[in-house]
Amino acid sequence: MHEYLDEEIPEEHKQELKEHLQICADCKQHFNELVKTVALVQSTSHIQTPENFTEKVMMHLPREKKKVGIKRWFGRHPILTAAAVFIIFMTASVFASWNQDDNFSVTKNKNIIIENNTTAVVPEGKTVEGDIVVKNGDIRIEGKVDGNVTIINGNNYLASAGTVTGEIEEINKVFDWLWHKIKDISSEVLQLFNSDKDAK
Repeated sequence: MHEYLDEEIPEEHKQELKEHLQICADCKQHFNELVKTVALVQSTSHIQTPENFTEKVMMHLPREKKKVGIKRWFGRHPILTAAAVFIIFMTASVFASWNQDDNFSVTKNKNIIIENNTTAVVPEGKTVEGDIVVKNGDIRIEGKVDGNVTIINGNNYLASAGTVTGEIEEINKVFDWLWHKIKDISSEVLQLFNSDKDAK
């Protein structure tokens, strides 16, 4: 049938088809439907789409939901997505730990005395080797600290006759505390790398 409609059928097959269509009602009905379909397609070949057809169709399509656009953006930028998620979680954990950690604490050392559970004291004649970190309290140095002193969220550093060989830093804001944490982590990482190089 298709060969006949495409005018590519050999003459002997054409005769066989005509004879069969005279005796088979189903094939004759199918053939007539094919003829009508071909005629319809040929009659529409001269139809052209109006100008701006594509733009008009696109304007009438439903708008994409914001969720789909966001998901697509995340799919196209996985590294930025991972970095953003990491920053969000780190920021949340930093603020949570800043707000929750309101207990007095101090670096453990046998030469540091605690007064009223709010003040760390380095007594006269005593030396503390290494850094001291005081959280949510004060420090009074009457002896010597051979290192840095950091007061986090404390009232103040109580000046006295003692000496500190390193830096004295008071951190009373969350961003200062965050910067302090970053410096601590960086120095620990550098120490790890240096110890690995020394081991080799």
